[in-house]
Amino acid sequence: MKAVDMFTQSGSVIASVMFIWAMFKQYCPYQLQNYFEKHSKRVFTFVYPFIQITFNEFAGDRFMRSEAYSAIENYLGSSSSMQAKRLKADVVKNSTQSLVLSMDDFEEVTDEFQGVKLRWASGKHIAKTPSFSFYPATDERMYYTLTFHKRHRNLILGTYLSHVLKEGDAIKVKNRQRKLYTNSGSYWRHVVFEHPASFESIAMEADKKKEIMDDLITFSQAEEFYARIGRAWKRGYLLYGPPGTGKSTMIAAMANLLNYDIYDLELTSVKDNTELRKLLIETSSKSIIVIEDIDCSLDLTGQRKKKKEEQGRGDEKDPKLKLPKEETDSKQSQVTLSGLLNFIDGLWSACKGERLVVFTTNFLEKLDPALIRKGRMDKHIELSYCSFEAFKVLAKNYLRLETHHLYSKIQELLGETKMTPAEVAEHLMPKTLPGDNKVCLEGLIAGLEKAKEDARLKAEEEAREKGSSPEEKATEKDSSPEENAKEQGKENGFCDNGNTETNCKEKE
Repeated sequence: MKAVDMFTQSGSVIASVMFIWAMFKQYCPYQLQNYFEKHSKRVFTFVYPFIQITFNEFAGDRFMRSEAYSAIENYLGSSSSMQAKRLKADVVKNSTQSLVLSMDDFEEVTDEFQGVKLRWASGKHIAKTPSFSFYPATDERMYYTLTFHKRHRNLILGTYLSHVLKEGDAIKVKNRQRKLYTNSGSYWRHVVFEHPASFESIAMEADKKKEIMDDLITFSQAEEFYARIGRAWKRGYLLYGPPGTGKSTMIAAMANLLNYDIYDLELTSVKDNTELRKLLIETSSKSIIVIEDIDCSLDLTGQRKKKKEEQGRGDEKDPKLKLPKEETDSKQSQVTLSGLLNFIDGLWSACKGERLVVFTTNFLEKLDPALIRKGRMDKHIELSYCSFEAFKVLAKNYLRLETHHLYSKIQELLGETKMTPAEVAEHLMPKTLPGDNKVCLEGLIAGLEKAKEDARLKAEEEAREKGSSPEEKATEKDSSPEENAKEQGKENGFCDNGNTETNCKEKE
């Protein structure tokens, strides 16, 4: 009975305390609550012998993901898989496929360092952002909390945390899976990057290929050099050439060579310069920021002012076109050339190190000189039509051929006509199983001969067009030889049948 009475009495006390606390939170003024909470925590610290350190996922105003948080997440992966009851799993593809585990939200694990036991706990703050949408967004901020006894303060703050960060970075390199990002509004979304391209398989001259590889490797190892000369650790590459010459494949090979992530930036979906800056800040180190076909992405060429003046004159002539134009402009991206230039080499571009910025274009002459000058696009790489040396790389990749008696004919035709590596590769693609190498090479020869004939006919047509002036073309089109003779006869006093003008009138 006594035990039952004690249990009943303790339950009543707990219920009373909870009721008083609920009434306090409900009716007590906000200022008094803060005052009470502040001093109660201060009193509690005299009794509570443990210290807590919180590591938030984002530093500052959600600009960048904390590197300490990422290192702790990697470090706790092994211990959490053995202790936590709720886990999060992800697949990492390196040489072998493996599963990486991490503890779920609001889980707790223990760790031991030099005989000292510590507790790690995960959590998250969920704040609903004000929105008029039917689907209001939530802002989730993850964090880790480290708890340890205050007598071990020096050991934990010094040796242990350094050990955690170092081990976490090492695990990150080991489990690293490269990602391909694309922007959705002001945020990045990603998939696993698994493109197989390499410099060994790129159709290009060996000397040029080696030059690019040496430049990339030198950059990746030049952190101290860039710090010494006072420049941000980044480098710009401009890839230009006709469609089908391997610009996208070159980017994939660069990422595979350096083990970098790729951020594929779609400028047309960026609202303004502020959003562009935010996307830049959220990119990581060891990455390639790519803007493909930049001449088509936005009106960023040197003809911008001229185009606007022409559109203005057109609107004045036809007022009906003015309203649709304004509606269209309001929906278009407001990113400016100045904003893009600041994105490339402005103050904000130095917020992270070891990054490449790559532009691609099919028409180099359309780009504004300020956009591609040295210092912004440091290295210009022309990817042109297929040469014989590039063909041999493709033949080795597709047909596993080092040499063939048809090579001499192909070399001759490649020197006389223009064909992109993509077109050559299509001819070398086996059309049957097993593939016949001779059939593929003969198909390429036929394709080259046809391209050569098409180029000859086009050149002859252009020569004919250049040979006659616009006035002569108009005369030939409007007048036949007979009509020209009749006109000349009338000028000399004769009518259509050859008689004089007087005799014609008499006959009438």
